[in-house]
Amino acid sequence: RPWPRRSGRRAAPPTMWCATWPTRRASAGAVDTAVRLHGRLDTAFNNAGAVQTVAPVADLPEDDFDLAVTVNFKGTWLAMAAEIKAIRATAGSGAIVNNSSVGSLMANPELPAYGAAKRAVNSLTESAAVTYGPEGIRVNAIAPGTHMTAMLASWEERSPGIVAQLNARTPLGRAAEPEESAEAAAWLLSDRASYVTGVVLPVDGGMRA
Repeated sequence: RPWPRRSGRRAAPPTMWCATWPTRRASAGAVDTAVRLHGRLDTAFNNAGAVQTVAPVADLPEDDFDLAVTVNFKGTWLAMAAEIKAIRATAGSGAIVNNSSVGSLMANPELPAYGAAKRAVNSLTESAAVTYGPEGIRVNAIAPGTHMTAMLASWEERSPGIVAQLNARTPLGRAAEPEESAEAAAWLLSDRASYVTGVVLPVDGGMRA
């Protein structure tokens, strides 16, 4: 059903935030809860994120590799699988946005497992966009650059000066606030992006230009 209109624009639909460890049961449970509370699922934003110890490929601890892949890649896949089923069953069509990283679009010598896991998210995004586009389900991703998040603060604590280095590589010369990526995700989820699917949108201040 259409959302109620206010001043000629659609009002924001009900929003629900869920945090789960990446298991099929937890992901399905979170989606089922959203449907039970709101009656349907139209859109979803998957913000899976776990960073690794700063280390090159040969020195990376196996536990760090497993964590990066489990949370960033498997977690996104499990969430998408549950969301797609719910959208098909309750709304018929909708949109999903995955949180990737600008690190998925370039070599990542200091964070190779994180970059690889996020690149896998890009491929998953594109595959789902092609598979479910004919049903009216759009699937996109955003690829944030340097953002002032708790994860970045943790990285700066482990490797002092890394934020300044990243800002020096960014044409806009600064880190973004999380709200700036949220605006990009909100656009991709909205009807304003009704003909956009299979896209990995950089939100990186020009870092990849």
